[in-house]
Amino acid sequence: MKIGIVCYPTFGGSGVVATELGIELSKRGHEVHFITYKQPVRLELLGSHVHFHEVTVPEYPLFHYQPYELALTSKLVDMVKLHKIEVLHVHYAIPHAYAAYMAKKMLQEEGIYLPIVTTLHGTDITLVGSHPFYKTAVTFSINKSDAVTSVSESLKKDTLRLFDIKNDIHVVTNFIDIAKHTPHFTDCQRDLLANEDEKIITHISNFRKVKRIPDVIKVFYNIQKEMPAKLMMVGEGPEKEPAEQLCAQLGIEDKVVFFGNSHEIDRILCYSDLFILPSETESFGLAALEAMASGVPVISSNSGGIPEVNIHGVSGYLSNVGDIADMSKNALSILNDATTLNKFKEEAKKQACNFDIYQIVPQYEAIYEATIKKCMVL
Repeated sequence: MKIGIVCYPTFGGSGVVATELGIELSKRGHEVHFITYKQPVRLELLGSHVHFHEVTVPEYPLFHYQPYELALTSKLVDMVKLHKIEVLHVHYAIPHAYAAYMAKKMLQEEGIYLPIVTTLHGTDITLVGSHPFYKTAVTFSINKSDAVTSVSESLKKDTLRLFDIKNDIHVVTNFIDIAKHTPHFTDCQRDLLANEDEKIITHISNFRKVKRIPDVIKVFYNIQKEMPAKLMMVGEGPEKEPAEQLCAQLGIEDKVVFFGNSHEIDRILCYSDLFILPSETESFGLAALEAMASGVPVISSNSGGIPEVNIHGVSGYLSNVGDIADMSKNALSILNDATTLNKFKEEAKKQACNFDIYQIVPQYEAIYEATIKKCMVL
């Protein structure tokens, strides 16, 4: 198949999933075309099966905000005609599904029928999409898609609760390439992050309020009172500076490392003993899955789709949002005993295998094939 993929080319979960999906599809013999405003951060392989087409938005003094949706629509039309793309997979309802539908209608004028598969990732539904300004457009875009998927059962329920959806929604979970998370670093490199007697605690996110960054630091503060430990904070966002200030107020700035956005996530997770994800909500919890794939147990909130990934008492523990005391207690119960820690590490890796990319990608292939077939009949 010739597959077009539209996504945000950033460090965020949807961009990572879309990129990894496209790369794997190309390995399975499909021709994949990424269409977005910048080359996705994890897209390193360009060749005969993987292509990147940049969406350029001309600047005009007339526009206060440049019309990206219009530029994307035009680019989609051009790329579908030039490369004979058979199905378009868009990640995020807005603006991508909206632009895809406009491209579809324009192509129909020329007798070209383009099936659209829309994947809902979370923020497009629970935060942006439910805003009164966008709700009508999001509802329209979802209902006009030829196939719709969501990354968790939780997100599917939220979508059906927040919008008047007539379309079926298929749950196709996020995934991980387990093979990429097989450690290939030596133990002697661990001392680059911490001393031998220190436990390594990690958090990875885009540092938005929904991630509850102060909770991460407060849980770590309780951990380091009981044992030698270091906290690795990976990512960039508006909550990073306040987090640095909180560490200084608590007197633990020498025990916390802020990396910013990093391409060394596999290395950091390889040496980590515990991952903390206390988010207000997560549609899935891809960061937790990446940690588990590296054999790192997870202390998390029990909101959104996280309980579908992190199994309480098996791969880690779940707590109510904001319950720092319970998260701290659970963290220490894992870290205090080497045998317990090793057991949780093993179970975390085992649970992550349920989301291996080789189990999930065939589900998307089946949806593409069914959608193409349906549109041919129509």
